[in-house]
Amino acid sequence: MLKLLITALAALASTVCLAASVDINQATEAELDSIKGVGPGMSGKILEERGKGSFKDWRDLIHRVKGIGAHTAAKMSDQGVTLDGKAFKPAAAASQTPAN
Repeated sequence: MLKLLITALAALASTVCLAASVDINQATEAELDSIKGVGPGMSGKILEERGKGSFKDWRDLIHRVKGIGAHTAAKMSDQGVTLDGKAFKPAAAASQTPAN
């Protein structure tokens, strides 16, 4: 019983570490799917856009991937997701958005 509990805890820790180490410009489809709130459809959009060129920054990701806005980017970043090693900063993304 104790061995089963330890195995379950190790698997849970592994999952948490996986999500915490996901970088949008490096992640596989499975790694993207492991992010809470990102399903197969969203990960497909991310990979499709990334195939056209790496994301320059969070603002670029938000601009290019329909369905990801500042709120979603913040939630992803709160889980440890990064873009080129950087966490999402809402104020920086908003200040870089061109005026229409």
